[in-house]
Amino acid sequence: MSVTSKRAQDSLVMMTELVLPNDTNVFGNLMGGRLMYWMDIAAALSAQKHANAPVVTASVDNISFENPIKLGNAVYIEAKVSRAFNSSMEVHMRVWGEDLKNQYKYKSNEAYYTFVALDASGKSSPVPQLVPETEDENRLFEGAMRRRQLRLILGGKMKPNDAVELKALFSE
Repeated sequence: MSVTSKRAQDSLVMMTELVLPNDTNVFGNLMGGRLMYWMDIAAALSAQKHANAPVVTASVDNISFENPIKLGNAVYIEAKVSRAFNSSMEVHMRVWGEDLKNQYKYKSNEAYYTFVALDASGKSSPVPQLVPETEDENRLFEGAMRRRQLRLILGGKMKPNDAVELKALFSE
């Protein structure tokens, strides 16, 4: 592995938070906006570890909340770069809640955030390529180009006809 590449594992960030009353809605559940804030921090730390440079959030993919996280529960956020492009990186996150009293851990959601590395003048900066090693890392790496093309189309930065990876899903 050269200095122009890094392992996905090297960008791993595990963040833990405790859901306090100020973090909840009227139902005693963690507010989605608060969770997204924590996820943005964890993902930015992961991207910064990979890039060795300051980063900014470029996009946030769909976040679907599978299970609410209750007042008094712990929140675990695992963030790891799933693919690096030129100056951008896709970060995959998994989020769990844990009822500490009953020692029950459950999945809350998954999401992808995209970050861009910046140089000292605030311009986008090249990042090391990513080397996936595990089966899960390879699966995430392989799907990243399709997710990227979909983000670019939805953001108006790519024409659907130019999305080669997405076309391959629908043609033989």
